Amino acid sequence: MAERMIVIGGDAAGMSAASQARRRRRDRSDLEIVAFERGHFTSYSACGIPYWVSGLVAERDELISRDPQTFRDEFGIEVRTRHEVTAIDLDRREVTARGLDGGGEVRAGFDTLVYATGASPVQPEWARDEVSGVYGVQTLGDGAALIDWLEREPRPRHAVVVGGGYVGVEMSEALVQRGLKVQLVEQADQPMSTVDPDMGELVADALRATGIGVRTGLTVTGLQERDGRISAVVTDEGPIPADVVVLGLGVRPNTALAEAAGLPIGPSGAVRTDRRMRVPGVPGVWAAGDCVESLHRVSGMPVHIPLGTHANKQGRVAGINIGGGYATFPGVIGTAVTKVCELEVGRTGLRERDAREAGFEFVTVLAQSTNRAGYYPGSRPMTVKLIAERLSGRLLGAQIVGWSEAAKRIDVLAVALWNGMTVDEMTALDLGYAPPYAPVWDPVLIAARKAVDALAADGR
Repeated sequence: MAERMIVIGGDAAGMSAASQARRRRRDRSDLEIVAFERGHFTSYSACGIPYWVSGLVAERDELISRDPQTFRDEFGIEVRTRHEVTAIDLDRREVTARGLDGGGEVRAGFDTLVYATGASPVQPEWARDEVSGVYGVQTLGDGAALIDWLEREPRPRHAVVVGGGYVGVEMSEALVQRGLKVQLVEQADQPMSTVDPDMGELVADALRATGIGVRTGLTVTGLQERDGRISAVVTDEGPIPADVVVLGLGVRPNTALAEAAGLPIGPSGAVRTDRRMRVPGVPGVWAAGDCVESLHRVSGMPVHIPLGTHANKQGRVAGINIGGGYATFPGVIGTAVTKVCELEVGRTGLRERDAREAGFEFVTVLAQSTNRAGYYPGSRPMTVKLIAERLSGRLLGAQIVGWSEAAKRIDVLAVALWNGMTVDEMTALDLGYAPPYAPVWDPVLIAARKAVDALAADGR
């Protein structure tokens, strides 16, 4: 009898695991793979939804990497969409799933289980009221519903985006591009809490320059409606008019099923795994993606960083191991990039508060430079921030805010961070130079030199 592999969750991590296991175990009579997905789609880019909403991406299907039928036909993976797994019984080695479009309840036994449930959007109590015109943007269905609302008469003119993280700033840009007047509401003092406040201030300035109203230090307490439609967002400083509201309050690991089944939850609040993506103490059970915690390679602490890059890699590692190979996931450093209209933002490693919490002593520097040679047309300013450990000079974290060619420079810093380089070693990096692409001294090198000087002045 064939082994059965059950996958809970049909997006990046789950389907990467399923695909890799199938490639390693090509005999379909040897390994049966069944994936349960509560949505309509598999393997799609949720990160692309803001660009679909803005109109930059024309069609929904451009965001889908592989549809369920492709997995069935080319990989021999039985994908059951619109099926939500409601229980995991580790003693019986079976899952219970509910058909969301009818069909009742089904039970399926497993020899191997991959838990890839992703993350759920943070939804405060005030957002749980059913008010027309209030949207999250986590799934393709969410994106389609928002686009439908934006194109429905009377067309919305005023938008409020609640939350100033990646989703919030990207959706603010998308709505501006559709011609709406946008207010971004953030409880913290600056948007983009993934960077330090001084860098977040640069992001806030850029948002305001594009016509987006940035309201920081505000707490949303409720919603107002008129004739069944959203009319305002209520804050502790009064209401803000809105014809449409987009929620960008972040996500939490979706662990309810795991906790109910007794799977171990780590200190980050996500499912704990070993380096091979196995769930410790539970034979035959693996986990990957936005529902699991990872080791931060700089702080050495467990963290929950939900990114599609990590999810795909973790799913691949799990699938290789399930298929009989050997692979490990080495951890994360939290590298991420985004843009606000023309402004680009990148970060990697630890922020100042992360470094303090991890117990490091450090120095920080801000280096001002340009993306190209100053005399070359299109030269624009760029700010690079480095955080370096005292005494050792090891790079702990980096952030970049600037215009064209800024964001991808974070990859240079991520490679340096990944390999434990010191800022002194970084000053000699052999980086490419030509006036259209960089000054003679690249901004990364200028920042590294400035960090070396700061360490010398610190004298510890």
